[in-house]
Amino acid sequence: MFSKVLVANRGEIAIRAFRAAYELGIGTVAVFPYEDRNSVHRLKADEAYQIGEPGHPVRAYLSVEGIIEAAKSAGADAIYPGYGFLSENPDLAAACAREGITFIGPAASVLELTGNKARAIAAAKAAGLPVLRSSEPSADVDTLM
Repeated sequence: MFSKVLVANRGEIAIRAFRAAYELGIGTVAVFPYEDRNSVHRLKADEAYQIGEPGHPVRAYLSVEGIIEAAKSAGADAIYPGYGFLSENPDLAAACAREGITFIGPAASVLELTGNKARAIAAAKAAGLPVLRSSEPSADVDTLM
């Protein structure tokens, strides 16, 4: 189990994660850009760290470096991305692995595989899983019509 989790998201997504962590006795960390300084999610966490630079709120939530730095500053041993933002980013999962922080989500290798639909379908077929019929990947427009 974790002792402290940083939630790399905002709003209702973060609040629900904080509630679940609280029920499990896990400390919580919020991150927020300047523009979200009055957001409820930062008040619901045990700790909150400002990330990014003013004028770029979405960029702040997408900053792998900023999220990792906040987690290290807070002493968080896990990062939960919620959904959207960094949830499908293999760079965050890999950075967590390098830093000894648990990424609450798929491994970087899985995110890399599933980030490319053609490779994901090929891997599913190779594993013997049923997949919907579709065209093979092609750059030829006539073939795809």
